[in-house]
Amino acid sequence: MTNSLKTRVTEALDKIRPYLEADGGDISLVEITKDNVVKVELHGTCVGCSMSMMTMKAGVEQSIKSAAPEITKVVAINPEFIS
Repeated sequence: MTNSLKTRVTEALDKIRPYLEADGGDISLVEITKDNVVKVELHGTCVGCSMSMMTMKAGVEQSIKSAAPEITKVVAINPEFIS
């Protein structure tokens, strides 16, 4: 993983963070794996929110893949997202 990839992913998260914070939530980057999977953790009201799966796909993943097309997948490590 290059610093530039991490920078682009972090910047993408920073762009959507205000929307999450407006609803009492937040997100943090946990890791970018060697196979270009981004792992994030949701915080605050995002945890357990009924809309969080849509937020992950339509907001977080889309923003990250737009900034870093080489990313293959974005997953939340929160227990409620792990099946």
